[in-house]
Amino acid sequence: MKQNWRPGTMIYPLPAVMVTCGDAPENYNIITIAWTGTICSDPAMCYISVRKERHSYDIIKRCGEFVINITTEELARATDWCGVRSGKDYNKFKEMGLTIGEASVVKAPIIVESPINIECKVKEIIPLGSHDMFIAEVVNVIADEKYLNKETGKFELEEAKPLVYCHGQYYGLGEKRGKFGWSVEKKKKRK
Repeated sequence: MKQNWRPGTMIYPLPAVMVTCGDAPENYNIITIAWTGTICSDPAMCYISVRKERHSYDIIKRCGEFVINITTEELARATDWCGVRSGKDYNKFKEMGLTIGEASVVKAPIIVESPINIECKVKEIIPLGSHDMFIAEVVNVIADEKYLNKETGKFELEEAKPLVYCHGQYYGLGEKRGKFGWSVEKKKKRK
């Protein structure tokens, strides 16, 4: 038996990311966001949705850029803390012991402890209601070499143990269940 609920946000799990913003050390900030995702592959584009009352909202709007820092199980406490504390009251990098790194293209900082830092430039802001969507072009990606498979050249993000958000809770990814295209892959004949 199923039941109807009022319309709501039930598309889970989502990546739990820490978004960094600001164009100078005195206004650097971190905001935790789960309303994020890829929207185009060529050109590479993504989005974040932010409430107008959040401290980072005006910083991102003014600077027109931000960095999406992928989080890990090891960064779970910092991820949550940066989502419930305001940058108006705290230096989140200092409070969480996170290392400020320099981005390659944008002025916003990166979180060095993150396995992937996605540098973004805002292309459009769409008012949606409780949140505004910042549509952005990915202008650079910084990857931690320790997750690069030296033999295959593949970046193995799963080794970093990414963090996901699911209806108010944080989780690790769990066990691999397949790969893209495995359901239609032709079986190799045994000799």
